[in-house]
Amino acid sequence: MLDGSPNCMLVKIDKAGRIVVPKRMRNRHGLRPSAAVEAIEQADGVLLRVAEQRPSMIKVDGLWVHQGAADSSVNWDLILEEVRAERDEFVSEG
Repeated sequence: MLDGSPNCMLVKIDKAGRIVVPKRMRNRHGLRPSAAVEAIEQADGVLLRVAEQRPSMIKVDGLWVHQGAADSSVNWDLILEEVRAERDEFVSEG
């Protein structure tokens, strides 16, 4: 049921189970393709909300830990080589 507010819009579910978030709402909330949205089941329906952005790195017991998925477009082997070379250079200077 629509409540008459400008923040409430009727959307339909297609045969594949998808819904389209109206453009005005996507723009207002910064939703772009591949944006993460949480679907939260509630007693009176389902709430969709923008997923909370978490930092990709957190410190655990003094160590930096990556949480989440690594970017597949990055050449991680090259980055590791560069970091190790920098570390070796630093150690040899010290």
